[in-house]
Formats: sequence, structure tokens, C-alpha cells
Amino acid sequence: MHDSITLDQLRTFIAVADEGSFSAAARKLHRVQSAVSHAMANLEGQLGVVLWDRSTRIPALTEQGRVLLGAARRVCADADALSSAAQRLAGGLDPLVSLCVDAVFPLSALVDLCVEFARVYPTVELVVHTETMAAVADRVLDGTCQLGVVGPAAAAQGLERRHLTSVRMVPVAGKTHPLAAAQQHAGRVATEQLREHVQIVLSERGGARSPEQAVLSPRTWRVVDLQTKRELLCAGLGWGNLPEHMIRDDLRAGRLVRVRPEAWGEDEHLLSLAVVHRPGLVLGPAGQWVLKRLVELCCEHVGGPDVGGPEEPR
Repeated sequence: MHDSITLDQLRTFIAVADEGSFSAAARKLHRVQSAVSHAMANLEGQLGVVLWDRSTRIPALTEQGRVLLGAARRVCADADALSSAAQRLAGGLDPLVSLCVDAVFPLSALVDLCVEFARVYPTVELVVHTETMAAVADRVLDGTCQLGVVGPAAAAQGLERRHLTSVRMVPVAGKTHPLAAAQQHAGRVATEQLREHVQIVLSERGGARSPEQAVLSPRTWRVVDLQTKRELLCAGLGWGNLPEHMIRDDLRAGRLVRVRPEAWGEDEHLLSLAVVHRPGLVLGPAGQWVLKRLVELCCEHVGGPDVGGPEEPR
């Protein structure tokens, strides 16, 4: 019966293959050679396959033995992983950390977080979702994710909230857009002029549930991700707000031009991001590490929290 095969038999099989002989495997395992030979004979009987060619002075693996050796290594590796995971859980290490971030969260910070997490906690599963506006809080409320990073427009009733950082939103248009040329000759752009052009707006999937904000034009194109919005703006198809950290290179290279709407004033506009989680959430070491690094990486990629200034939506 295959169910009666033991890990000890498989480890003995691997030891014989690695050491090159029954006698060498016996020395490595601190057993007598007869015990190793007996274990191999029992394993062959249970598998119904000849693993070793005993016609020579030193037994050699058969073709079937070479195939099953790989399977034996995988079984033992899985067993070792199971044992290690159980030890980590017994010691309080999280089996999994799940995170959902708003699309405004800097992608470079998210990538760095994932790279570092894989290095520091290689055995803990990390699950990452990206959503927009209220959908982030939904993923936390329904238990899909333990942690979320939300913007101010997202309703987060019933969740604990902690300020993370502030992202500066910049109204821009592509270099070929009429507003880009107009901006070069005017300090501020009147709302009447903005209303003549398409405004590209970040929207929620499945229809807007968060209050509509910062929409000055009756002509809108709606997208559900910032990269699509950026590409459309660079192509000169409209104007709209984008996170400053996302478009620094575009502004320097002249692919995008800053627009200064008369309606919004001249002061800096910030979008507050916060970490949210369900009340009473208990995080293990890996989850606590993620929470700490979120703050640190945002300071590196965006700027420190509490930068100051009024918030402007998307």
C-alpha cells in the first residue's frame, strides 16, 4: 500500500542516491547497512517498482528509480516546508498578509514594498490588490484584505484609520493640447475655457459611489486606472489631475504641461492617504512590518506625512 510509505523511507532513498552506495548512506544516517537495505527493499515492495539494479557490486538507480527520486525529493521538501510553516505559526508569524491600495498610491513604493517583503519574509504569502476610491475600503470591510490604503473620498465607516501621507495632485494637459499653449500666455485658466475641453476623470468600477469632486468640465472621459489617464493626457486628448510623483519626468521632459485653473486657486493641493483596517485586527510580525514600511516608503517616494495644504480630489 502506497499510504504506508514513510518519510524515513524516502529520506533513506535520497541518502543512498546522494551518497552513492548503501554503506555510505548508512554512515551518513548513523545506521547499519542492513537497515538501509531493508528500508529500500520495503520501499520497492510498497511501490511495486525496482529502484536499484543490484547486479553490480554497487547498486545503481534503475530508470524507474531515477524518475521516482525526483518525486521523493519533492515530497520531502514539501514535508519540510509544512514543518517549517507549523513552527512559524506556533511562534506567531503571519501565514499571510493581504493589502489593498488606492490607485493613487505610488507604484514605485508598492514595488519596493513587495521586493523587500519577499526578501525579509520569504515564507509568508503576500496578496496585493489595487482599487479606486470606495472599493479599497470594501476589500477591507469584506475581509478580502487586512490592510487598505484609501484616499479622503473613500467612505471608511467602521474601519480604524491612520494618516499615512499626502499626495500632491497636479492639473495637467499634454504638450499638444490647446490648454498647454494657452497656459504659456496666461497665469490662470478661466473655468469657461476649461469647460470647452474634455476633462479626463478617475472613476470607480461599476459606477460612482464616492461624491464627485473637482470636475469643472461637462465633457468628461472616465477611466478606472491612472496609467490609462496619464497616457490619454500625454496624447493631448484632454486635461486632468495626476499625482505629482507619477508625472515628475513627464513635466521635466515637457510631455505634460501644468495647468492652473482659476477655480482652484494657487495654493498646493494635497490628497490625503490613510491606512485602514478592521477594529481589533491583530497583526503578526510580517503584518506589522508591512504597516511600518508603508509609512517609510511613502516618505521616500512621495514626501513626509502632514506636508500641509488643502486637499484636492482627482
